[in-house]
Amino acid sequence: MKFRPGTDTLIPGIKQMVSMPILIYIPFIIFVMLAATNAVNLTDGIDGLGASVSMIIIACFSVIAIKYEVYEIATLGFLICGACLGFLIFNLHPAKIFMGDTGSLLLGGAIVVMALYLKMPIVLIIAAIIPVFETISVILQVLYFKKTGNRIFKMTPVHHHFELSGWKEGKIVSVFSVITLIFCVLAIYLV
Repeated sequence: MKFRPGTDTLIPGIKQMVSMPILIYIPFIIFVMLAATNAVNLTDGIDGLGASVSMIIIACFSVIAIKYEVYEIATLGFLICGACLGFLIFNLHPAKIFMGDTGSLLLGGAIVVMALYLKMPIVLIIAAIIPVFETISVILQVLYFKKTGNRIFKMTPVHHHFELSGWKEGKIVSVFSVITLIFCVLAIYLV
C-alpha cells in the first residue's frame, strides 16, 4: 500500500483505501482527534490503566507501521512505549506518580497522530476498544440519568463500576489490558 498525502482512509477488513471529500474529511478528523484524546483521558482513572492500555495501542500502531514500512511512526511509537514502561514502574498500584490530564491527553494525541499518519482512523476504533468503551459508558450514563433519573452503572467511566463491584485495581488493569491486546491483534490482522 502506498501512502500519499490526501484524504485516503483505510477500511479495515477489505484493506482498501477510500478517498473522502475534503468537506467531510476535515470534520471527521477533528472529531477523531477530540474523541481519542478525551477517551484516553477518561481511561486514566486508576493506577496504571491509562498508560498500560495506551502503550498496547501505540505498540499496535507501531507494528502496523513496520508492516507498511513507515519506520518514522514505528520509531515514535516504540519511544513512547518505552516512556510508558518507565512511567508504569512508578504508576502501578499504589501509584507514586500520577499522569494527570497533560500525560493522558498527550498519549491520546500520540495515538491519533499515528493513526492519522497511517491513514487508519477507523482502525483506531478497533485497537482502542477500551477507551471507546469507557467513553460510551459515560455517554450512556449521562443520557440515561437525564431521561430516567436512574443509573446504568454504579459509576462511570466503567472502570469505576468494576471497582465499586469489588474488583481490585490490579485486576481491572490486567483485564482491560488483555482485552486491548486481543483487539489490537485483531486490528493488525484486519489491516
